Amino acid sequence: MKKPMMLVLSGPSGVGKGTLGKRLIEEEGFGFSVSCTTRGPRPGEKHGVDYLFITREEFLSRRAANGFLETATVHDEFYGTPREPAERAMAEGRDFLLDIDPQGGVQVMESVPEAVSVFLLPPSWAALEARLRGRGTETEEKIQKRLHNARQEVKYLPRYDYCIVNDDLDEAWRELRGIVRAERLSTKRFLPELD
Repeated sequence: MKKPMMLVLSGPSGVGKGTLGKRLIEEEGFGFSVSCTTRGPRPGEKHGVDYLFITREEFLSRRAANGFLETATVHDEFYGTPREPAERAMAEGRDFLLDIDPQGGVQVMESVPEAVSVFLLPPSWAALEARLRGRGTETEEKIQKRLHNARQEVKYLPRYDYCIVNDDLDEAWRELRGIVRAERLSTKRFLPELD
């Protein structure tokens, strides 16, 4: 019997979490929960695909009912990972991905100590700023806020198991896939069969 892995993938906004997370889902079979947020959708984002866009009132109600694995306030908006899809996937024996900010990542690591955690870093602050500007979806004020928050988020790095610098997406993917494959072979994943 093999115990599934809960993988926490964190890093500053614009570092590539979403892109690498999609590859884990598509190529490595990870389960994933669409996060809830109170922020509005960016151009091209779809409700139920990118996020569940909900009101602040609905978010607070779900949080009060213990409906989230973790919650965080990021850039003055609420974010949370619904509990039910994660619990269902893990019960089915599927690995599960949490693509979340470091604030939420630490919450998960404290409540699920066996979670595997990976922190993504940009190659430089200038590269991160260029990526955020390249999106073309943020106001100058929001870009500056994200850059400020990124410097605070990096302080969580020592709490994580692994770190990947996303300078080259293909190389970052190879490194992440290597971590996943090694963790799947870890002795902590194997449970003794009971007769």
